[in-house]
Amino acid sequence: MILNGNIYQQMLKKTANCEKQIAVLIDPDNVDNDTLVKRVEIINTRKVNYIFVGGSLLKNSIENCVDIIKDNTTKPVILFPGNSSQISDKADAILFLSLISGRNPEFLIGNHVIAAPFLYQTGLEIISTAYILIDGGKVSSVQYMSNTNPIPSDKTDITVATALAGEMCGNKLIYLEAGSGALSPVADETIFAVKQKISCPLIVGGGIKTKSELSNKFNAGADIVVIGNAIERNEDLLKSL
Repeated sequence: MILNGNIYQQMLKKTANCEKQIAVLIDPDNVDNDTLVKRVEIINTRKVNYIFVGGSLLKNSIENCVDIIKDNTTKPVILFPGNSSQISDKADAILFLSLISGRNPEFLIGNHVIAAPFLYQTGLEIISTAYILIDGGKVSSVQYMSNTNPIPSDKTDITVATALAGEMCGNKLIYLEAGSGALSPVADETIFAVKQKISCPLIVGGGIKTKSELSNKFNAGADIVVIGNAIERNEDLLKSL
């Protein structure tokens, strides 16, 4: 177990230097092995800083997915777990997510207690992350699987207060999430308001489908933007970076 290791320090340094960072989220259930290799090959030629791996169900092996990615890239592979079973010690790091926008104890601390003994034995870099779900215009997989309600998209004050609480509780990253396949990504006004109040790096994901939307999130204050489902439907989005 590594706390505040090289990957987090890289995030901090790039954030301090105002360097915008991109993460691509890969769901093992949505790619076969050949598609995964091709996607990683494209990622290797683009301005992508991190590869996140995770999903809601994971019918397919996360171990196999991480293995293939690691065999085909030198970019950091970071677990983005949907639950305590989505862990592979072959990755480089894990976002230790607390869903602080919800009130389900399993996603605030329950899954963490189950995962902690295993994580302690691994060499994974542990990055504590406050995960905040914001209404993206449809019921997301995160909302359904976690049995929690997102923060309404127009309640910026609640989002800001939640982000502040997350940082005050010791989380090293704040992650604003509109949900997989969101109809509307996190509003630029919300991103701006949160960034004005926190000092740690800010991640934004969910519903980002175009290069202009990507630029807008950076301009609003996101330090790391996550692209997920849009890549599965349109790999040209990566090619445009």
